[in-house]
Order: sequence, then structure tokens, then C-alpha cells
Amino acid sequence: MDTTRLPQVIEDWFAGRGWRVRRHQRDMLAASRAGLHALLVADTGAGKTLAGFLPTLADFAGDAPPEDGLHTLYVSPLKALAHDVQRNLLTPVEDMGLPIRVETRSGDTPSDRKARQRAKPPHVLLTTPESLSLLLSYPEAATVFASLKRVVIDEVHAFATGKRGDLLALSLARLQALAPAMRRVALSATVADPEAFRAWLAPWGDIDSVALVEGEAGAPAEVEILVPEGERVPWGGHAAAWAVPQLYQAIKANRTTLIFTNTRFLAEYIFQLLWDVNEDKLPIGIHHGSLSKEARRKVEGAMARGELRALVATASLDLGVDWGDIDMVVQMGAPKGSSRLLQRIGRANHRLDAPSRALLVPGNRFEFLEALAAKDAVDEGRRDGEDFRPGALDVLAQHVMGCACAGPFEEAALLAEVRSSHAYAWVDEAAWARVLEFVATGGYALRAYDRFKRIVRGRDGVWRLTHPEHAARHRLNAGIIVDSEMLEVRFRNGRALGKVEENFGASLRPGDTFRFAGMDLEVESLRDLEIVVRAAKSAGQIPSYMGARLPLTTHLADRVQALLADRTGWARLPDDVREWLEVQDWRSRLPAPGELLVESFPHGGRAYTVYYTFEGWNANQSLGMLITRRMEDAGLGPLGFVANDYALAVWGLKPVEDPAAMLSPAILTHEFVEWVQNSYLLRRAFREVAVIGGLVERQHPGKRKSGRQVTFSTDLIYDVLRKYEPDHVLIEAAWADARTRMTDVGRLADLLDRAAGQLVHVELDRVTPLAVPVLVMIGRETLPAGAADDELLVEAESLAAAAMRPTRG
Repeated sequence: MDTTRLPQVIEDWFAGRGWRVRRHQRDMLAASRAGLHALLVADTGAGKTLAGFLPTLADFAGDAPPEDGLHTLYVSPLKALAHDVQRNLLTPVEDMGLPIRVETRSGDTPSDRKARQRAKPPHVLLTTPESLSLLLSYPEAATVFASLKRVVIDEVHAFATGKRGDLLALSLARLQALAPAMRRVALSATVADPEAFRAWLAPWGDIDSVALVEGEAGAPAEVEILVPEGERVPWGGHAAAWAVPQLYQAIKANRTTLIFTNTRFLAEYIFQLLWDVNEDKLPIGIHHGSLSKEARRKVEGAMARGELRALVATASLDLGVDWGDIDMVVQMGAPKGSSRLLQRIGRANHRLDAPSRALLVPGNRFEFLEALAAKDAVDEGRRDGEDFRPGALDVLAQHVMGCACAGPFEEAALLAEVRSSHAYAWVDEAAWARVLEFVATGGYALRAYDRFKRIVRGRDGVWRLTHPEHAARHRLNAGIIVDSEMLEVRFRNGRALGKVEENFGASLRPGDTFRFAGMDLEVESLRDLEIVVRAAKSAGQIPSYMGARLPLTTHLADRVQALLADRTGWARLPDDVREWLEVQDWRSRLPAPGELLVESFPHGGRAYTVYYTFEGWNANQSLGMLITRRMEDAGLGPLGFVANDYALAVWGLKPVEDPAAMLSPAILTHEFVEWVQNSYLLRRAFREVAVIGGLVERQHPGKRKSGRQVTFSTDLIYDVLRKYEPDHVLIEAAWADARTRMTDVGRLADLLDRAAGQLVHVELDRVTPLAVPVLVMIGRETLPAGAADDELLVEAESLAAAAMRPTRG
């Protein structure tokens, strides 16, 4: 039997549209008929989603279509993507006259439809990880999913390595227990390590049960890097506002242009600049996560109908609603990763046989190098991405509670089910007992409070809810995404100065100084969602608000360093960028791959040290906090630091004569722990895990707690646990978050390893060219993002004049 042969009605449908069935689509059908799970890695426009659904369509197009009941589950990271897939899936279903009912289920689905779906599920249900987890928490789950044959996970790279992936991994384990014959399918265009994703997808670690299907190669993308017309690539800034006139001409020359930015602030800023030059009144839209659902849907509809000439967007559209008439994608600022860039480029044309066109617009010289490195990676088809890490304990606690809501469970059976997922194979009986104790009582320090008693073990050894109301409260509050709050900066007398992102505020502690709203401020206290400050007696030590950031991937950072070392390749660079590197090479040196270059020089009466780490902003920001404390202990009079993705600049009254001493590995033991515990970082991380783990509720029936109320509640509990139960399971989970997401301790450790063996210290008499891009950031705020670029350019010219003078010191 030919396992790749499709029913005739499907073959005819492809032929009728002038399409051929791709090899990888037939391979997915063969894998399904062989009883295998499957991971499909194929370029954007290769028909991945259709390939995932093809076995389902074939089942319903056969001589004996399946009976009523849920047959296929489609899981998407975005609600918008699920709605788009529904539209695209209904077309072949209706064209072929197949007896398939397709519905979506998300947070936006009306409650009466959700109830009907539990009583009479459709054949195909399109949902998100969170909505799936909630559906599994109902007593009807065993009946609803008993007939399930297939789960299709789209854009798996977007969430498998994070907490949403943990939640989905646990849901897959539960589904496999309810429907043992169920097969798992995952789809992606940008998986860097297919073997790691096969292991994540496989039940019980049986990687051989997961077929790897690789798609047919598509037309290579056409990527260009925009440079200023008759001007120089800027020294500093990230907004690339210089490119707006050229960008507007590109919009006029194309049918539809999709413009990606890395932050919401930058999206708003670029959108406004485009409207300022929009003499032709072209329809230009904006799309990001802070807009209302109605505003986003309106823009998505206009884009789908081809009514917009350009759309400025953030990562909210990374995962590709299928708009086939986009003929150019623009990336404003550095791409930060080759996989992210590939994903965004794939929004153009969305056809395998047509090249996607992309324009990269760097904001400064380092970003030009990053754009070139990303372009080379795309040309070579090289992908990158985040590594998998052990499943999070707060997510496991949420899942256990959801299972209890569905019905009583036996401890050993649920542990076996949990351990069948790759993310939680590490869980031993001791860790399991701690999680159960937390869900049952809140932990040792909280067990006296009845509101934390959610489940109880009966004499028969079976765990049950202590009261039915806990199920309703769980479903009202369960979820993984915890919105980041904004912290208000104000004086003690109540005068407000504005708000900063919690990411920044969490790194502060009383006594720290920073520059904000044009003033140097000292932190007096942090409480609830406020930073209480007073006027500082000296210049701000810590760089002020810089907005949310996408992390620079290690892969791309390594490529940028390789570009610096490849002097023969400098011929590809614009004249001013090449001159920048040549003068740096002559005046000082360039950091070689695997090497940590440290430069020291005086400037403006202060002693500066610049560490060229290439480890990303999170790691550099954390290192800056730690180094300034070491400098203070050494009596060097630290005055401040500033960081970008590539470098960290620290300045003080006295020079750092031995930078290696500032970077000894011991900094990650006592000093790192002391800094995290005494800053807001651990407290903030605890709030997130407390919400995810169900310890603190965001919503009550008919009422949602404010961010201030949630923070107040979690702060009280945090203080109790730190004092009476410092090894509480959620304190452990908070530490894991603080180490990985907030401070990037893994990359910090890599940096310290390099410092121990490959540190090169160069002492100079003045600023170097390579230091200029990071030094121009000192004291500059970016509210709104990019608004300070003109001021940066003025500062850059002054610094550059000193750095580029053609005389040796």
C-alpha cells in the first residue's frame, strides 16, 4: 500500500488550484499512517499547516469518515493565528464537501459556546495552550478527549522552550493518558535543533517514535541592508529615524509593506514619523499587544483585504497570519536573531516558490554589523533559538490543580503521567511531594490559612478538591502570561515624575542613583508599584529606562565577533563603518572570537572601563550592577555604568587597574545572591510564580484585582516565606526565573569563564572608536523610544572626534 497516496477528492482539489502536493506533505501523511508522531521543519509558505491537517482531511475523505467527537486539536501560540487558520482550513473543507465541523476556543470565546463545545465538541478544535489546559480541568475532559486522534502544534519554536511550553507538555501528557492512540504533530519554519524538539515532543522520551520531516527548499530570501543616502551610519541610537524618508519611498514603490520593530514604543514612534512624511495620505496602520482587541482585529481585517499600504508591527505578528500579498518586510533596528529574522521575512509573499524580500534598517554601527551577520545567517539557512530547560515548578503546581478540578487523582499515577513529558522527566518523588504539599496547603508557613487548602488526600489515598468553589477560582485565574507592571517614580511628597518598566525598577535597591526625567535621582524605597526617590547629590549611577528588549542570541553575537575578526570581509562594509573598525584596530584592538577585550581610558575627568562582552543587554546590565558594587568595596568610587547588547561601560573616580579581579567567578556566588535578594528582582519573580502557581488570585467573580493589589498580596506572602520557609517551592521557582530570564546568569557564567582565560586589557589615553556607541547612551532616556536620537547624534560627534583623531596617544 502506498502510504503517501491521498484520497482522490483531495488530489483533485490540489490539481484544481494549480498546486502539487509537496513531498513533505506526503511524508507527513506517511508518518501518520505509520503510527508515528512527527516534527515538520519547513520554510514559510511551504504549506506546513495544511501538511499538519492533511491526515485529518484524508480520514474524513475516506470511505468511512470518523463519527462525531473531537478528532483533531490544533494548538497555536496566538489567538489571531488560530482564527486565521480556521478561515484557511474552512476553504478546502467546504470546497471538498467534507463533513468536518471546525471551531475555535480561546479567552475571547463566549461562555455558552464553550459549554456547548464540552457537551458536543467539533471535529476540529483550534485553541491555545492556556485554553487547552482549562478545557482539561473540567470533569467532562475524559469524555471530550476520548476520541482524539491528533494534536497539531503550530509554530512550536515560539513557546516550547518557555513556561507556555511547559504547560503544553503537561497537557499533552494528560491527553495521551486520556487517548493513548493520539499522535502529536509539531510544525515550525525556524527550529535550530530538531533533535531537541523531537525529544520535547516524544512521550516517555521515545524520540524514535517522532519522525523528522524536512520540507522542500524554498526560493532564497532577498535581503538588503539600508544605508543612509550620502550620509554616515549613525554612531548611536536604535530608532533608525534617519531612514524614514527612504522607508516612505519604499512603501510608495510596493503594494504592501510590513514594518517590524522590536518594541511597542518604537512601533508608535516610527508610525508617527511615517505619518509626518505621508504627503500622499497612504493608508498606514499599526499593530501591537497594547492595542485593544477591537483595534487589532480591525487592522488585521484591513490587512487581509489588502486595504493597507503599510503596517508597523511588533512581535505580535511574528507568527504569521497568512497575508500573501505582502511584497516587502522591513526590520527596523537590529534583528537580534536569525530565526526571528527568518520568521519575519517569511511574512512577505508567503509562497515557497517566490523569494521573500526584506530590508534591514540598522540604528547604529554595531547594529549594521548585526544586520550583516543576520543576513549571512539567513543566506546560509542557519537558525538559532533558546535552549530547553527543566520544566518550571509553578507551572507544574497549576497543572496539578487543574487535574484535581477535573476529578480525584491518585498520586503515583499522576506523577507517572507528569514524568512522561520531557520537560518534567526530572521530577523525583521528593520534588513531587513538595509540589503536592504546596497545592494542598500553601506550604508549611501558610498551612494554617484555610484559603490555601485546595486539595486533600482521603483515607483511600486519592486526592480531591476540598471544596467545589476551588475549581471555579482556578479556571478564573489559571494562565501563564503575567503582565509586566509599570512602576511609578515619585518624590516622597507625592509629586510624580513618570513611570518606568518593572524590568528596570526590579534591579534597583535603596541608595542606587539613576537619571530620569532630566534629573539625577536616588532611590529611597520600593513599595507596591512605586519607586520613591529624592534628588541625588551626584550624577545618576545606573542607566535609566530603556524599554523592553529582545535578547541578542548567542549565535548572532558570535557571528558579529567573527565579522570583526574577518578583516578581508570588511570590503563589504560602508566606508565609514570600515574606517571605524580600521581606526579601532590601529588605536587599540578588536575583540577576537572567544576573547574578552577590556579597554580603560580617561574621559571628562573620569576613569572609564569598557568590557566588550557580546552577551546581550540582560547579562551586561546584571554585570554592571555587580561590578559597581565591587568597585565600591575596592574604594574606586564608581559613578555609573551603561550597557547595550555588545558592551558594558563603567566609570568612576579611580581607574580599574585589574579588570580580571572584577570578574572572578566568585561574583556569581555570594555577591550575585546578595544583589538579587536585596533588589526587587526576586520579589518581582515571586509575584509571577505566585500568580501562575495559584497562590495569589488575579480575579474574583465579576472583579479583577489591580496590579497594585496583586503586588501587595504577593509582597506580604513573600516576606512571610522568606522569614519562615525560605526553601518554599515557589521561592525556588522564583530563583530559577531570576537566574534565567531576568539576569541571564548562564551567559554571565560563560563571560566569567572567558575572563578567566582570555581577558585582554588595553590601557589608552582617550576614548576608542569601538566605545563610542555605548558611551553615547550615558544619561539618555528613551521615552518615547527613539526621541533622543538627535541628541545622541550630537553627543556621538563629540565623542567620535576624540576617538577618531589620527594620532596615537
